[in-house]
Amino acid sequence: MAQLNPRDVRNVEDARRIVEQRGLSHVKVGMFDLDGVMVGKYMQRDKFFSALEGGFAFCDVVLGWDSKDELYDNTRFTGWHTGYPDASLRILPDSCRDLSLEGDMLLFLAEFTDRAERICPRGLLRRVLARAETMGFSVKGALEYEFFMFQETPESVREKGFRHLRPLTPDMMGYSMLRSSVHAELYHELLALSQSMDFPIEGLHTETGPGVLEAALGVDEALAAGDKAALFKTFTKVWAQRRGLMATFMAKWSPDYPGQSGHIHLSLCDRDSGASAFYDGSAEHGMSRIQRQFVAGQQRLMPEFLAMFAPTINSYTRLIPGFWAPTDATWGVENRTTALRVIPGSAKAQRVEYRLGSADANPYLALAAAIGAGLHGIEQSWEPDEPVTGNAYEVEHPAHQALPRTLWDAAQRLKASSSARTLFGDEFVEHYAATREWEERQFRRHITDWELDRYFEII
Repeated sequence: MAQLNPRDVRNVEDARRIVEQRGLSHVKVGMFDLDGVMVGKYMQRDKFFSALEGGFAFCDVVLGWDSKDELYDNTRFTGWHTGYPDASLRILPDSCRDLSLEGDMLLFLAEFTDRAERICPRGLLRRVLARAETMGFSVKGALEYEFFMFQETPESVREKGFRHLRPLTPDMMGYSMLRSSVHAELYHELLALSQSMDFPIEGLHTETGPGVLEAALGVDEALAAGDKAALFKTFTKVWAQRRGLMATFMAKWSPDYPGQSGHIHLSLCDRDSGASAFYDGSAEHGMSRIQRQFVAGQQRLMPEFLAMFAPTINSYTRLIPGFWAPTDATWGVENRTTALRVIPGSAKAQRVEYRLGSADANPYLALAAAIGAGLHGIEQSWEPDEPVTGNAYEVEHPAHQALPRTLWDAAQRLKASSSARTLFGDEFVEHYAATREWEERQFRRHITDWELDRYFEII
């Protein structure tokens, strides 16, 4: 019988066969939590085969703690009041991938089922895409990530208190052929990893800042795009640390350099014909009525959904004028100063780039919010505001385009959003908003260096 390729695995039988063909005693199974952090374990082969058929259980604390394993005290879904029971998960056979950093090891993704599915990030994206299908659309997406690389280790950054870190390369050298040639082996390794694990990188180059890179992932169906983005972030960090380096996707690690974006490119196609639903060659900028309404939904709901694109305290330090990050819910045609950039062209190329998101966002949630908002705009037949031409930072915008300036305020807007509850469900909105409130409360318990420097002596 022919050897199976991991990306040809489609069903339970295929998954069993490839594990048997490789003679594996264990496989690796992982899923993503609300912060986009990958959790999981090695699973013994017989246990894995059983889980393929009937699912498996995993402590639901992974949906009840933050990125530092601190337990939420303000959520209903799970907590000390529930005793942190097991939640049910399904293994996704068609997610099978070579884990090339571990020899012949295979990796499978899983997602939560039953009640936990209501707040599962991947499940949320799946439900939004089911809505698109009901409306007659399929959705394609691709994500771009900026990330800084350092000549540091998890131990050294802590020893230094995360200060005076040594970047992979010095100076501001965007699109540098010098840097990518001197460090060609690193680039080649990351490109090879992306191919072997099926999150192929379409473009990789330096960005403005010391040691910063930008990777554009290839376009795919939106659910697959979410998987690829989440895996890219995880295994770029794994690969870097195995090389004695570190990669960070936090939104802004230094006030001296631009923040790190997680831009999302989206297009809708007719579900039956496959034709672009965004392109109309007779319309201005090639924008069909559907694309205008989609952009209108994204624009109108951006202030309400911001917590899903900017999920950390640090996210909001990026959203300032002049550093390539949008500050209001604006849109424009081929305008990189606006939050939404319509990219006109052929039926194949016509799309919208959601430029608001930062690299720290959970890609499943960011995709669900960007797509869901656009679909809601179509359902409501909304029209966008006038597009911005020129520098959006210098234009006075109407009050309704203002974005929340803190994570707490963004969480309140999400909780109060009837559109969010319609698209994502009450249980997700309540739980996720509570987790962001928790994050803000944790931050307010700490004294920053800025406060000490400013007030310690003089006040």
